[in-house]
Amino acid sequence: MSTFRYIMLLFVLLSGLSLSAQQSKQEKLEAQRQQLRAEIAQMRQLRSQNKKKQRSVLDEVEALNAQIGKRQRLIKITNQQANVLSRNINANQKKIKTYTHELKVLKEDYAEMIVKSYRSKSQQSRIMFLLSSSDFTQAYKRLQYMKQYNTHRRAQGDQIQSRTEALKTINVDLVQQGEEKAQLIAENKVAQQELRTTKKEQERLVAKIKKKATVYTKKIKEKEKKANAIDRAIDKLIRAAIAKANKKAGKKVTKKGSATSFALTAETKKLADNFTANKGKLPWPVGTGRVTKRFGQQPHPTLPNIKINSSGVEIETSPGEKARAIFEGEVIAIQQLKGASKLVQVRHGNYITTYYNLEKIVVKEGQKIATKAVIGQVRTNPATGRAVMKFLIYQNAKKLNPQTWIYKM
Repeated sequence: MSTFRYIMLLFVLLSGLSLSAQQSKQEKLEAQRQQLRAEIAQMRQLRSQNKKKQRSVLDEVEALNAQIGKRQRLIKITNQQANVLSRNINANQKKIKTYTHELKVLKEDYAEMIVKSYRSKSQQSRIMFLLSSSDFTQAYKRLQYMKQYNTHRRAQGDQIQSRTEALKTINVDLVQQGEEKAQLIAENKVAQQELRTTKKEQERLVAKIKKKATVYTKKIKEKEKKANAIDRAIDKLIRAAIAKANKKAGKKVTKKGSATSFALTAETKKLADNFTANKGKLPWPVGTGRVTKRFGQQPHPTLPNIKINSSGVEIETSPGEKARAIFEGEVIAIQQLKGASKLVQVRHGNYITTYYNLEKIVVKEGQKIATKAVIGQVRTNPATGRAVMKFLIYQNAKKLNPQTWIYKM
């Protein structure tokens, strides 16, 4: 093989690997883009459903903040996709240039062979070529040469056809990629316009809040006070569940409400180990939804001088959405908290998951349930039209961040 053809072959192989990697990246980006579009559509639907309700300005701003974040992410991913397509287009253009040059060389070689073949094409000249051999060995070698020459000529013809077809395919891909890039750019322009509109609406509402900062600060603190009371009630339930389980297992409980860790049997330890092994891969506690409040202490999204704290995550979902267990386990508590909605707690070894703000509970205490088993329905607030579930994970009496446990939360 000539040096030129070796270089061409190496270039084509490297180009193929590069394009394959780009294609894989493009597919991942497209999956992320479609997911974001679905989430934005869901947000729009939830907001549309709640428009007739008397939602507070603070809730409106929180919803808009979430939309803005998703739209910014969508624009970024769409830009990345357009950049990947640009690189693919450039690579294909280089490939076309290389293939065109290689095709030219192949055709020149082939033309030269055809001329030589034409000059010696007659059967008589071939026979004379063989008969003019000095001995049998030379005649045999000449015969083999003639066979190889014909084989090479056919291979050259096949190679020219193959390169011609490859060029046609690349040209078709090039047109398609150009159209895809144009479509992405057009979609991005729409997304950027929607982002600007959403930001203007957000700025208008934030300005309204800042004018009455004292009033809204008071409302936020009242809401936090109520949330803290619910957290204390849940903590109490957790400790009671640990004490009850340990007493059943024969472990001595020194003081009521002081238990902080489960005494595990071989069965419950295996369940806990399986739960641990699935960290980051556990399913969402609802079929569809978005996180409206993250775990831990954080600045308020509208009034940054105020800190809020969350013992779990709050998930807004569609009215009528079912709550479901994130892992197999045993229902250990179904409670109606004072001045609040119902909650269900499920034990998974030394882990407990809590699903709060439910109605139409379909499980019973002591019931063993499977992963994704329906627990009840997320309650829809009749005043705001919002269906928001609070979800918590404990390891013994310690609160954990659900976003590190649930897949892509």
